[in-house]
Amino acid sequence: MNEPTRHPSQRRELREKIIEAAGRLFAGHGIKSITMDDIAASFGISKRTLYEVFADKETLLIECIHHEVEREEAYLKGLMEQTDNVLEVLLRRYQRSIERFHDTNKKFFEDIQKYPRALECLRRGNNRTSEDAVNFFREGVRQGYFREDVNFAIINQLVRAQMDILMESDICKEFPFLEVYESIMFTFLRGVSTPKGAVELEEFIRKHRQQPR
Repeated sequence: MNEPTRHPSQRRELREKIIEAAGRLFAGHGIKSITMDDIAASFGISKRTLYEVFADKETLLIECIHHEVEREEAYLKGLMEQTDNVLEVLLRRYQRSIERFHDTNKKFFEDIQKYPRALECLRRGNNRTSEDAVNFFREGVRQGYFREDVNFAIINQLVRAQMDILMESDICKEFPFLEVYESIMFTFLRGVSTPKGAVELEEFIRKHRQQPR
């Protein structure tokens, strides 16, 4: 198939659209079931053109992960411009992550184990998010929401390890992914909250569980 020569700006626009669409496809259906042929066909381009933009499927997957990390950083920046209440920022971030996981097929986490470069990229992004979380928790101590006798650098690494285990274990074959994720996060937050923080946390959980799934 002969395709018209694209202007550099058109190529960049196409590249961005492919990353956006492929990210949704990978998250919604898993990585293994989505082929480069599927992605090329969805944009009406040849597979050859797609490979000129992305060397292989894992390269495209990595770009999708980078795109998601950048979007989360922009979301966090927007939150911080709206409020200086650390607990509110953390809870809204957890709410967003729960919504993202709700839209993510568990096959995505199973399949990504077969793409070591992409898996490492995902973990680096998660680690960067974790470092930000530690700073928020420390600020939350100053604001009176979290206990001051907690080493959040240690606790956060333990929570991160639990999430890594969640991605790699078979527990989600027995329990829904969201139920496991919420059990980890809410139990953790309850354990580190002061009475003041616990009141706001329980109100958040109550409203969250009233929302339709």
